Amino acid sequence: MGLMVNVMLAAQPGEVDALWSTAAIVTALKAFGASVVYSFLGLIMFALAYKVLGFIFPFSIRKELEEDQNTAVGIVLGCMMLGLAIIIAAAIHG
Repeated sequence: MGLMVNVMLAAQPGEVDALWSTAAIVTALKAFGASVVYSFLGLIMFALAYKVLGFIFPFSIRKELEEDQNTAVGIVLGCMMLGLAIIIAAAIHG
């Protein structure tokens, strides 16, 4: 937001209208929509990965984390989420 204010202050009066043109607003809305879609897809991927880990592990992940306070399971789950986040970010970025 600060950059936008600096650009508007440095621009001539006629140039500010070009900054808020219809094309710029449409482009911003498309980018926002894409961000929302990718966020939901990422959350779905995390949920699926958690379910897959639940099928792979011979114990309850929830029980191990909440009741038994098993740090090792928390580390494995955190590494899985971090690795999946890197893969999703690379897929989105191209």
